[in-house]
Amino acid sequence: MNHELLLQLFENRSGEYVSGERISQELGVSRTAIWKQIRKLEAAGYQFEASRRLGYRLLSTPDHIAVDELSNRMTTGFFGQTIHYFETVESTQNLARAAAEEGAAEGTLFIAEQQVSGRGRMGRSWVSPRGKGVWMSMVLRPKVPIHFAPQLTLLTAVALCRSLRRLTALPIGIKWPNDLLIDGKKISGILLESAAEDERLRYVVAGIGISVNLDEADYPADLLEKATSLRISSGQKWAREDVIFEFLKEWEQLYVLYQEQGFGPIVTLWEALSVSLGKPARLVTPQGDFVGVPIGLDESGAIRIKLEDGTVRPVFSAEMGEPI
Repeated sequence: MNHELLLQLFENRSGEYVSGERISQELGVSRTAIWKQIRKLEAAGYQFEASRRLGYRLLSTPDHIAVDELSNRMTTGFFGQTIHYFETVESTQNLARAAAEEGAAEGTLFIAEQQVSGRGRMGRSWVSPRGKGVWMSMVLRPKVPIHFAPQLTLLTAVALCRSLRRLTALPIGIKWPNDLLIDGKKISGILLESAAEDERLRYVVAGIGISVNLDEADYPADLLEKATSLRISSGQKWAREDVIFEFLKEWEQLYVLYQEQGFGPIVTLWEALSVSLGKPARLVTPQGDFVGVPIGLDESGAIRIKLEDGTVRPVFSAEMGEPI
């Protein structure tokens, strides 16, 4: 059974119920085949209403990123100049890493409507339903030593935060090192994975997940207390093309600035957007847990933590709990 013919039938009767008998007659298929095809369409993001007496009605169709439109708008020099678009993937991060190994140019971008095995920091899974967020990974080839890699994570968080604040006017802030929050709830995750040789970075794959148009029903119950989306927070739907366009433009500008002037300007911008500084928090590290007050970034990208005895300790990797 051709799902395009079925969709055309519903679109020709926009907003109306179409009986199973009528569909069966027009398409020459059984009621069981109709039901199975509608289930498949629902899994692909279409929404139907079923009535035992009236039949089926198409309520909404899935949103797709207009990649051609996005490419035509792009004003960047190299970020996003090559875009690979997919309906469903396990992880855009896997695709970008494979492409980087094969020599993909810096700025090559991978976007998917849905990830079935999206991941965040510490190997956590990431909720990335079809057609409602921005799930993307990009290849970077920075000419910096490997120990500067954490700086790129912070730079990416700054670029995303600045672009989203400008687009939405929402009070978005950065929780160290790279989570974007609105009123304490997470809207984005950033994961940078790198490959190095002779103490130099061969490439970095930057994965970004942005919860754009997710509804509360898209989140598992245990995540609702700590996760949100631009749509939930603002009460309106956002064009994902705008989100990607504004982010890539800001990201490239800061990336070029970083390569020309170093990490100093990024530190200033990150600290201005941080929601972590000056608030006592518990940090969980492989060496143990401790409590301290984040007071700023150092030149390497580590967070400077003031301990209870007044000493300051740089921390490169840790899980930062809620302020205490």
